[in-house]
Amino acid sequence: MRRRRMGALHVVGEPRVSFQHQQQQPAAAAAGSKSGGHGPVVEEIHGLLRVYKDGHVERPPAIPDVPCTWGATAPGAPGGVAARDVVVDRATGVWARLYAPVAAGAGAGLPVVVYFHGGGFCVGSAAWSCYHEFLVQLAARAGCAVMSVDYRLAPEHRLPAAFDDGLEALRWLWHQAALPTGTGRATAAADEVSWWRARCGFDRVFLMGDSAGANIAFHVAARLGQGHLGALSPLAVRGAVLVQPFFGGEARTASERTMPQPPRSALTLPTSDCYWRLALPAGAGRDHPWCNPLSRAAPRLEALPLPPLLVCVSEADVLRDRNLELCRALRRAGKGVEQAVYGGVGHAFQVLHNCHLSQPRTQEMLAHIKAFVSAR
Repeated sequence: MRRRRMGALHVVGEPRVSFQHQQQQPAAAAAGSKSGGHGPVVEEIHGLLRVYKDGHVERPPAIPDVPCTWGATAPGAPGGVAARDVVVDRATGVWARLYAPVAAGAGAGLPVVVYFHGGGFCVGSAAWSCYHEFLVQLAARAGCAVMSVDYRLAPEHRLPAAFDDGLEALRWLWHQAALPTGTGRATAAADEVSWWRARCGFDRVFLMGDSAGANIAFHVAARLGQGHLGALSPLAVRGAVLVQPFFGGEARTASERTMPQPPRSALTLPTSDCYWRLALPAGAGRDHPWCNPLSRAAPRLEALPLPPLLVCVSEADVLRDRNLELCRALRRAGKGVEQAVYGGVGHAFQVLHNCHLSQPRTQEMLAHIKAFVSAR
């Protein structure tokens, strides 16, 4: 994890970035062959990702990183939200950004949200300003502590690396739950996470993510239910929040085939296809269980131990129909599922603010998440 200088932070509006997959034209491929000796560009998502024939990967800084500071303040959130970066696994380089409200009355026993960012498994960071802003709001408005996990990315680390990193994040959290929660000066000097840990109610943990991060949250929840980490006590996972979950399949849904997308859409069908080609194991089809949990190759949902779920669906998202079908399948399997559909907005509206309805719909989403967490 890169160390960052501590200082004042002011969150500003996000640039509107295009996330379109681009097919390489012959001239572009020829130019790519001269770029740093890596050969032609074989996959590209404009402004976000460029993959060369020799495997070299470039990720242009489309969205700025923001430094971490204990003084981070959410717009309109009196009292502010404290944040800090910590190492989760030195062997893999996985780290996390921790958040907790510092407003009066935000004491111990806050529910803990373990969050996984989106980006098709291939791009994104817990340090991206759009995620930092959203999670500061989540901590302040939902009254929770947040652990935002910066997992390894594909294609350098194809699935299941992100799922493994999600489990490792829960293992780190389990160790934190076993440590003292003192907040005295001597304790804080010896353990820089003690202040955050003292705010956490580890018996109320929620997995959450958007897009690819929601896919990670789903599969981590399933693995935990199957006992991949053994006994979790004193941790208790009470639910999972899946925001526009990024799943796929060989057969196209109606929204994937026909949903028109504006030029600045965060996810189009070609972009989705590109992400899956880079994230799944080489040669895997789109009905691989990590992509399509409803395929014949996937474990039966009836036998899958899952906590209660809140699925947040965007009306103008190409994934809309796939998300709704997942909700129906989970209900048929006897799982506890709540769904919320946000009208007039597309994929990742809550972090990209790329629609005039983004802000009011984001506040609706935060209210739904708060109610879901508070009920458990």
